[in-house]
Amino acid sequence: MALPLGYTLRNLWTRRLTTALTISGMALVVFVFAAILMLAEGLQTTLVETGVFDNVVAIRKGSVSEVQSGVPRDQAAILETEREIALGPDGRPLFAKELVVLVTLPKRVSGDPGNVVLRGIGPSSLPLRPQVKLMAGRLPRPGSLEMMAGSGIAKRFQGGGLNESLCCGMRNWRIVGVFDAGNRGYSSEIWGDADQLMAAFRRPAYSSTIFRLRNSGAFESIRERLEGDPRLTVEVKRETKYYADQSEMMAKFLRIVGLTLTLVFSLGAMIGAMITMYAAVANRTGEIGTLRALGFQRRSILLAFLLESLLLGLLGGVVGLFLASFLQLITVSTMNFQTFSELAFSFSLTPGIIGFSMIFSLAMGFVGGVLPALRAARMQIVDALRTG
Repeated sequence: MALPLGYTLRNLWTRRLTTALTISGMALVVFVFAAILMLAEGLQTTLVETGVFDNVVAIRKGSVSEVQSGVPRDQAAILETEREIALGPDGRPLFAKELVVLVTLPKRVSGDPGNVVLRGIGPSSLPLRPQVKLMAGRLPRPGSLEMMAGSGIAKRFQGGGLNESLCCGMRNWRIVGVFDAGNRGYSSEIWGDADQLMAAFRRPAYSSTIFRLRNSGAFESIRERLEGDPRLTVEVKRETKYYADQSEMMAKFLRIVGLTLTLVFSLGAMIGAMITMYAAVANRTGEIGTLRALGFQRRSILLAFLLESLLLGLLGGVVGLFLASFLQLITVSTMNFQTFSELAFSFSLTPGIIGFSMIFSLAMGFVGGVLPALRAARMQIVDALRTG
């Protein structure tokens, strides 16, 4: 004969203070656990969504990012003749030669320096990235010292706002437009004319080339042909894969650090749950003896106390996730380990993170309650009644 659920709920309500404190401790651990997973997920989502599946990026072999890459002009010209490149509405190939350099700009609030990506673009760079939309101002004129800044840069860095100027490469550049790329890495960049940036920073080669495939399914054959061409020293990736690789190291670092902290906090939460349940067993010794005398089996006593602990974990998980969900309203910035530039992104709560967090909270409840539940189930009827 099993004990009714109302019995368990009544006991939790009777011990409202200790129940609330235990739930609070577990909620804090689940909040930290979920926040770290949301941070890593937000970083990966920002970078992966930056790319377009049908776009292909070519960088120098052995390079892990555009910052370290160099594609000579003659090789870029060879890549531009690739017959599988799609054509735009104007009949021109959707192919762009781009330059990526890092500059240091002061932040608006603190004045501290931060690394910002300057991307030199060509006429096809914008058609290749339909997710980029002009918010204010106008597009920079080709061949001029005009630039447009991502919305994240315009908000956070001095000189990155509309009609502001910044000095780099021994030239003064004017921001004539602000664009938005949503929750993507481009919002943390400044774009200008590639040839002007190459001259200003004395770069003899482009950082990368990007083009749209005419037939998406032909990627593998194109990759093998280009990487095997003796005239070229490039590595070819889908743009989505390129940005996924960019996020891998940083996301792994965040998860390792976060899970280590969570493990330490969870030990405290499980000890707190265990103390709460041991106290419940000690205060209800006579009650346990009475239940056993009425015919309830040891298994029923075990399940009742274990259910109490699991409910504590469940409630702690729900509260922790509720609080963590508000983190999605916050935008944070960190340094991308691959490019050493600042990247702005938001926390991202996914069904997978919700599931992992709830399993984690229930596991804390189970570990914290199993020993007290076993103690309660093993009590002898006579000893329990006498003690009670």
